[in-house]
Amino acid sequence: MESVFDGGLARTMNPALLRDWAHAAVDGLEALRGEINDLNVFPIPDSDTGSNMLFTMSAAADAADRVPADAGSGAIARAMADGAVTSARGNSGIILSQVLVGLADAAELGPDDTQLTFNQLWSAGLRLGSLAALRAVSDPREGTVLTVIATAAQTAAEHLDGSPGDLARAVADDCAEALERTPEQLPELADAGVVDAGGRGFLALADAMVAVLTGVAQRRRRYRGILIGGGAPGHQENDACSGGTDMDFEVMYLLDGTAGGQIGSLREFLNEIGDAVVIVGDSSGGAGERFSVHVHTCEPGRAVEAGVVRGAVSDIRISCFALDAIRAQAATVEPPPRHKRAVVAVVTGAGAADLFAEEGAAVVRADDGLTPSALAEAIRATDSAHVVVMANGKLTSQDLVTVTAETRSTQRSVVYLPTSSMVQCLSALAVHDAAEQPDADTYAMAEAAAATRWGSLRRAEGRMMTLAGTCEVGDVLGLIGSDVLVIAPDQTGAATALVDLMLATGGEMVTVMAGQDVDDAALDGVAEQMRRSYPGVELAVYRTGQPDQLIQVGVE
Repeated sequence: MESVFDGGLARTMNPALLRDWAHAAVDGLEALRGEINDLNVFPIPDSDTGSNMLFTMSAAADAADRVPADAGSGAIARAMADGAVTSARGNSGIILSQVLVGLADAAELGPDDTQLTFNQLWSAGLRLGSLAALRAVSDPREGTVLTVIATAAQTAAEHLDGSPGDLARAVADDCAEALERTPEQLPELADAGVVDAGGRGFLALADAMVAVLTGVAQRRRRYRGILIGGGAPGHQENDACSGGTDMDFEVMYLLDGTAGGQIGSLREFLNEIGDAVVIVGDSSGGAGERFSVHVHTCEPGRAVEAGVVRGAVSDIRISCFALDAIRAQAATVEPPPRHKRAVVAVVTGAGAADLFAEEGAAVVRADDGLTPSALAEAIRATDSAHVVVMANGKLTSQDLVTVTAETRSTQRSVVYLPTSSMVQCLSALAVHDAAEQPDADTYAMAEAAAATRWGSLRRAEGRMMTLAGTCEVGDVLGLIGSDVLVIAPDQTGAATALVDLMLATGGEMVTVMAGQDVDDAALDGVAEQMRRSYPGVELAVYRTGQPDQLIQVGVE
């Protein structure tokens, strides 16, 4: 990108700056549209602030592109303002258009292009835009985008003597701080736990200017949003609606050929039948001035008629908040899953991952630990209507309850089996029948897991008291469940003693999962012991490679 300045601080501004900024702002709003929509709770939680600001700024950028390449800053700024006013969507779009009108007025009222500097344009434009936006809103509130814009104007005025990059950066940073304070100023935001959506959108515009001037994009945290229809506050009550409920419709239109005095009476009438009234002109002045009208109301017909009797109405747009919310909810509903059934198994060790994958499970590796979010992501990735989850001791029961609750939906049922080990999980998978009814299959898997006694061998990492006596560092411990019942100096002795204990109450099959640090001699010792002492019991050995246990033993 060419330099947007013809020289240093005192030099004039390259008009191409405005075009570059417009497109950078569009890119920023596009990237943040979903986040801004989710923040939208005031004045109506209709989840469209990001979309409205993007549409309005896109119209401004398109208008700037239609201006001749050699046009000056004033012509480009005016084209952007007129494009935004004409195409503004929603409350936030109209307010954004007034910021652009302020920039256009500043460009035309200030020095010509041979003398105009960025600092002059940005400071004066933000001041005029802030005043215009404030005048446009019938009931301005602290803690909205108006507050953030006012902060931007004040900061710009305080940094007139700095470099353009420093001024733009100071404006953006102060806007970010003002945005963080919006929940303290507007109770509706505090109740929902969000910052102002329009303010977040304006911060994106301020950051875009920093990026154009300095080539460095600002990094901002992601602001938390809310779900549509979640009972979030933000609706303003008005007795004009049946039962004193919230406004049902958003009405917007363009009004031409009306005298300025009639705008005041139009504003008064719209305030009587609705709220969130915003009326702005394109700043051309005179009889040819075009006004953009916006109102939330339960009487859309009367709102339009009020404009018709005062001038020529065009580009009428009426949106029903209830229908918009239904459409938005429908858009967020998960599509029908492609698969009927899935089993998610948490394992450690490469060999275990291969083994369980061969058994048909969706495998989640937990060699370095497991987070609830990783398990939730794996559940969703199965794209299945019924999911059985076995974490095998890698998450607490509370975390598992939380994960299953978060991942359940109208399209997906999730059940977790409280398995404590991979050998129990393998037993459950052995009886899994995808053709069976989900409830019956899950019950059979749970029975198989519960019927599998399990034990393990581990190295003692410190001296401690156990049920089997005192162990020393380096001893091999044999555990049944979580209780240490065997202490031996070597793996072979510990393994054979553990198997003897576990088979003392009977069993038809022994499964051994060999960890990455187990001695072959220990495995050979168990195999010899089984042939010699338990000839009628089947033995299955798998090289699973878990790093945290020498072996796992399961008895069915």
